[in-house]
Amino acid sequence: MGIKAEGVSKLYETAGKRRQVLAVDGIDLEVDEGEFVALVGPSGCGKSTFLYMVGGFISPSSGRILVDGRAVTAPGTDRGIVFQEFALFPWKTVLDNVMYGLQEKGLRRKEAEATARRYLEMTNLQAFERVYPKELSGGMKQRVAIARTLAYDPKVLLMDEPFGALDAQTRVIMQDELLRVWQGTQKTVLFVTHSVEEAIHLADRVVIFTARPGRIKEIVPVDLPRPRSREVELFDRRYAELTSRIWRAVEEEVKKSMELRAATGVAP
Repeated sequence: MGIKAEGVSKLYETAGKRRQVLAVDGIDLEVDEGEFVALVGPSGCGKSTFLYMVGGFISPSSGRILVDGRAVTAPGTDRGIVFQEFALFPWKTVLDNVMYGLQEKGLRRKEAEATARRYLEMTNLQAFERVYPKELSGGMKQRVAIARTLAYDPKVLLMDEPFGALDAQTRVIMQDELLRVWQGTQKTVLFVTHSVEEAIHLADRVVIFTARPGRIKEIVPVDLPRPRSREVELFDRRYAELTSRIWRAVEEEVKKSMELRAATGVAP
């Protein structure tokens, strides 16, 4: 199930409509079925806004977004979203958290339990199904959130800085866990991150956003072999070249964003 954005823009009105903010401007992007695409750019450039428009949580001011050839007008079970915050129900066990979406779809408990357990096994959480979120580490909570999203089998996975709140070591482990799950399911993934290294390690292509209003500055194919290995990447000339190329492009936009803030006193 692919994604197509055609001339997508988003204009926000704030302070009683006295101020308008153009967050995203004229985005044209196609993501093929089963492709993993990462979005990078400076803070406030509209990456998350665009992701939420694909999810149907925000409507474009102009243009349109198609998923599997159909216009996005609202959230749907064909698209699953994983936020930076874990958003788990603290009063439910791991198993019940993963079952939640399945039961909302009308599955009987026995069937929902079987499906949830399959995804807990996929995310290496089968030993923790009776545990409550407060008893889990940050990385484990995010794995529960991913399992919960995967369990109702969305064709498109939308991820907004899902590992941003994790420590460096856990983040690396979770990146590799995500790749393992993605390779097993071949879902279409749109992944927002501030980390150039994370984007390169995960994605087939990296889309670089400009400073606000967010436009596509450049789309960079990641021509590194899969399955990805950090040990191999560190000694691969192509990895170093990609990191340098993408970081220079992002750095240029970050500087523009900072200059705008200094000149106007307004957060970009």
